Amino acid sequence: MNNSIIISNWKLHGNKDEISLYLNKLIPFMENIKNCHVSIALPHIYLYFAQKILCKVKNISLSAQNVDLNNYGAFTGETSIFMLKEIGVKYVLVGHSERRKYHNENNKIVAKKFKIVKKNGLIPVLCIGETYEDKIHKKTKKVLKKQIDQIFLTNKNNYNLFNNSIIAYEPIWAIGTGISANHLDIKKINLFIKKYIFSKNNNIKQNNFIQYGGSVNYKNIKNIFDQTNINHFLIGSSSLNINEFFKIIKYIDDNIKIK
Repeated sequence: MNNSIIISNWKLHGNKDEISLYLNKLIPFMENIKNCHVSIALPHIYLYFAQKILCKVKNISLSAQNVDLNNYGAFTGETSIFMLKEIGVKYVLVGHSERRKYHNENNKIVAKKFKIVKKNGLIPVLCIGETYEDKIHKKTKKVLKKQIDQIFLTNKNNYNLFNNSIIAYEPIWAIGTGISANHLDIKKINLFIKKYIFSKNNNIKQNNFIQYGGSVNYKNIKNIFDQTNINHFLIGSSSLNINEFFKIIKYIDDNIKIK
């Protein structure tokens, strides 16, 4: 994970025409990008369609926005890790705040999904973050600890737990609001997460596996990227505007080698 990993989370957006147009613009653009890997998190129904377009492209991959706890069975409307793996998905988001809020996914459920993704050789993107109330009451670190602790509890004796994994720090109050966290806070939280995980298991490599997400756009990417030790990003609405997404990727690609 030496290069910047930028995940575009489409959430509940897109159709075949939009996705085809988007990817066919992204592919030639990425030919000149040397230091970034882009992954597109589409709605599940479009992942196989996108994979047929991206099958020979090296620096663009697919991410899933969710995975079910079950591998097979009578679970109407769900998608298993085996299905995602079969169609070429590389990364799987687990614990996004919208899944926690709207689908009642608590820390235990998120930890089980993390375990399923790891067990089957895909890369989990664990989304953690605090609410505005947590922030103003100075409970951010306490909330993040609880979210991380449950991963360790559910995945006992897995000494490679966070190796080849990503943690996406997404303050809930910043998602979709247009207000990003202050770069000093991002830097502080990034360092805290790394130190806390290493204190729980010092077999984990201290590499740069933290993403930031939460109203990232071209206007604030320079400040966030330059002033923190964050190389990786999980981007929502700004990534749907392909011209803005290009600017973000280009800025990171031009500057990552001097960090």
